[in-house]
Amino acid sequence: IDLARYLFRKPSALSGGQRQRVALGRAIVRKPKVFLMDEPLSNLDAKLRVQTRSEIIRIHERVGATTIYVTHDQTEAMTMADRIVIMKDGYIQQIGTPKEVYETPINMFVAGFIGSPSMNFINGVFNGKEFEVKGDEKFTIALTKEDIARLKGYENKEVVLGIRPEDFYVDKDPGLASPSKPIEVMTEMSELLGYESIVYGLINGQKVVIKISSKNNVQLNKLEKFCFDTENVHFFDPETTNRIV
Repeated sequence: IDLARYLFRKPSALSGGQRQRVALGRAIVRKPKVFLMDEPLSNLDAKLRVQTRSEIIRIHERVGATTIYVTHDQTEAMTMADRIVIMKDGYIQQIGTPKEVYETPINMFVAGFIGSPSMNFINGVFNGKEFEVKGDEKFTIALTKEDIARLKGYENKEVVLGIRPEDFYVDKDPGLASPSKPIEVMTEMSELLGYESIVYGLINGQKVVIKISSKNNVQLNKLEKFCFDTENVHFFDPETTNRIV
């Protein structure tokens, strides 16, 4: 794990990150049947963390031993795991592949934990045909026939609409397969991250985060129109926090 040049140094001459990698290497060379790794990359800087993460994946594929990897870093979990166990307060919330927990989170905790930025949760009421967003003004979001059928039994009840930042698009984006009707977002702030931008705004007073291509020009402190992918909308019961399926 990039430690060959430090072979002749004593432990006291190694940094914390180097000592952590030495401990990781000593565990691997013993060839156990099961590895238990408790946040083995916590003391590494960002660049070295990515490098070591890739090395652990290669070693795992070569050795083939079962590995239980404990981490609070969702990126590590999503990129390294065959199956993820998500826990909260000592209780298992969901078990599944990274794709499963990302696309079909079982509750709001999992939905908010997996994904960066985390999923947007918009409070409102299902009136039987549309989703009425809570706020000072009357603001509705049109729903598909599939969503209306899914919300049967929740007529005139409070529900939480969940939509990931990356599932928003600038109005009339030609790359969107199943767009919603345009909705107005009051933009407040934007972060340029190179090839993408993170836009912070309000839908009827409720905070939302939108991730779009930086090629799109979004003006701040103005009502901008966005649409979202209707195939990736989630609904949650506000009392149980479970996803409505």
